[in-house]
Amino acid sequence: MAEGAAEIFLRAKGFKIIERRYRSKVGEVDIIALDGDYIVFIEVKARPTLDEALFSITPKMRGRISEAAMAFLSENPNYTMRPMRFDVMAVKLPFTIRHMENAFME
Repeated sequence: MAEGAAEIFLRAKGFKIIERRYRSKVGEVDIIALDGDYIVFIEVKARPTLDEALFSITPKMRGRISEAAMAFLSENPNYTMRPMRFDVMAVKLPFTIRHMENAFME
């Protein structure tokens, strides 16, 4: 439900969704989208509070997301020349959303 709300939010901001729930052997990415020239790998976290959602993303999780992003790019080389960033969407149900662009670098 949180990912669906995040997708609607992103589409309203003009993002083009490429894939949802991308899975590789090394990890997964909740949403992969285009934001202008950028390819964006987005982690969606739903928790009772927005702060809990943001703090639930550990360094280990960031590493897995980054590895999954690299796996996606190796499978889809047409996106490799685009600038890349990692965003986080914190969701407090029902549907309070905080979108943090460029939330972490790997």
